[in-house]
Amino acid sequence: MDLQKQPDLQKPAGPAPAVADLRASDADRDRIADILREALAEGRLTADEHAERVEGVLGAKTVGELEVFIRDLPAAHEPRTALAWTPAPNRPTDAIPPDPDDNVVAVFSAAVRKGRWRAGRRIHAYAVFGSVEIDLSEAIFEYRQVVIKAFSVFGSVEVRVPENISLRGTGVGVLGDFQVDTLDSAEPDAPVVYVDGWAVLGSVDAKPRRGKLVADILDRVQRVVDRKVDRSLRKHLDR
Repeated sequence: MDLQKQPDLQKPAGPAPAVADLRASDADRDRIADILREALAEGRLTADEHAERVEGVLGAKTVGELEVFIRDLPAAHEPRTALAWTPAPNRPTDAIPPDPDDNVVAVFSAAVRKGRWRAGRRIHAYAVFGSVEIDLSEAIFEYRQVVIKAFSVFGSVEVRVPENISLRGTGVGVLGDFQVDTLDSAEPDAPVVYVDGWAVLGSVDAKPRRGKLVADILDRVQRVVDRKVDRSLRKHLDR
């Protein structure tokens, strides 16, 4: 896959691409979808026009392709205020309950949490002569801060997170390996995952899963379309 190829350091870097040529992120698509939703609510777009443009937004690959769908709308020409960005704190700032919302235990076995699941505020993982996998790359984040306490004894705990959140770690390895790849999201309201604990003759490894993002744009767009279609049907029935 081209996105996974490392750049050739021996070749001189070329000119920086124009903003319009940059790959679009899910946050970019969210912004365009929000503008289209407002335009539909204001009567600037018909339901058919909105549906057609939303379909194009979901398939757009670059920022320039996204801008095409809103260039005739006033919101596209309003200046955007830059948000202040600060790195995530090394310790949770929200009140985290002492008791876990979820225990993931593997004793001479394997335990996995992955797919579309709801991540609580505190998760405890225990791997004793076993392996634990906690994959948050497709999880639903109901809280902005999530703490994972990982304990590994002759075992392994693997944590994977979306690449557009923040990740922090403060664990200790005792004759073992406790490794957390620090990650800072560019989005100020992105979730923060804190991995703590220890590894004794075992390993704890936390890092982002590349290509996975926190985004529910498809669900949000579908809900918006359903509401607008329902409203249009009610208008026709009232005539």
